[in-house]
Amino acid sequence: MQQRELTCAAIHDLSGFGKCSLTVALPVLSACGVEVSALPTAVLSTHTGGFAGYIYRDLTPELLPMAKHWESVGARFKALYSGFLGSGEQIGMVEEIFEMFREPESLILVDPVMGDGGKLYSTYTQEMADGMVRLCRRADVVAPNMTEACHILGLPYDPGPYTREGLESLLRALCGLGPRQAVLTGAWLQKGELGAACFDRETGEMRLSLRPEIPGYFHGTGDLFSSTLLGGLLNGMTLYEACDTAVEFTHRTIVTTAQSGGDTRFGPKFETHLPWLAQLMEEKRKSRK
Repeated sequence: MQQRELTCAAIHDLSGFGKCSLTVALPVLSACGVEVSALPTAVLSTHTGGFAGYIYRDLTPELLPMAKHWESVGARFKALYSGFLGSGEQIGMVEEIFEMFREPESLILVDPVMGDGGKLYSTYTQEMADGMVRLCRRADVVAPNMTEACHILGLPYDPGPYTREGLESLLRALCGLGPRQAVLTGAWLQKGELGAACFDRETGEMRLSLRPEIPGYFHGTGDLFSSTLLGGLLNGMTLYEACDTAVEFTHRTIVTTAQSGGDTRFGPKFETHLPWLAQLMEEKRKSRK
């Protein structure tokens, strides 16, 4: 049977300035050889991390009509990928969209963009937090940071350092909600390193991927990581291969961003590393033929 094209529906917000969400997901997944259809949940003049006075347009009324139009023209997707959602109502709509386009071989990845540093974003209500738990139950893969994982599981936030046993316990609990694979970003065992941990419920294997920590806060790198992770999985990488590739690509980008000395609110400087990512994915595709 001929393999389906690599197609993905990306359900994220669109920030015009300050690279994150769709302005990261589209080029990264495209470099991975994935054809992306964008379903914006909101349009903003800038992202909300450190910018004041931004313009925000909620697209909740448009989400289902746009998805239904896609369905009417025969759109099909190998992957469904959700990120920042602006309301509890949107979360329910994304559940509907998942069911609308889910197929036996579909891959659903949920990046539960809820907060960071132990705090939920100011836009998040309890209704939304509860809804995100439901959405994660419908996913094949979830990729939260530590703040989001603890909130989803009803646990107190732990800033680290972590142990392998502690990380595996969290990952197993996330998979216990329904996903067959889980990835935790912001994992570290000792000062000076940072990366991600991943767990596959079917194999029972937990693995870590760590790199030297670069001091600072870099906006948009969570979207960078999750998009690369999905690109790797769609190209036939194992969970650990995809996770390690995402950690490496994100690390390379952070090094470049830090060295530039620019305003990190403007987003990660990933563009010069896209050829490396594209070549890696091409080699993976060739190895599978």
